[in-house]
Amino acid sequence: MDKLHKQKYKLLGLNIAYYRKLNGYTQESLAEKLNLDRTTISKIELATCGVSLDVIFDMADLFDIPVEKLFVFR
Repeated sequence: MDKLHKQKYKLLGLNIAYYRKLNGYTQESLAEKLNLDRTTISKIELATCGVSLDVIFDMADLFDIPVEKLFVFR
């Protein structure tokens, strides 16, 4: 992950955590739905690792939101 984009990853992680909680998922239950490890969800939310677009698209589908909502940084 490029240091120049670290803040954007942090904001993306906050949005993912927001929509995860809004939809009643724990990190573990979301990880199970996405065939990922719970620690991977934690790392994505904390911006300590990057995330593929495939995972982003799958999350948006699970949250029943347009993908772009994950990228609307408040």
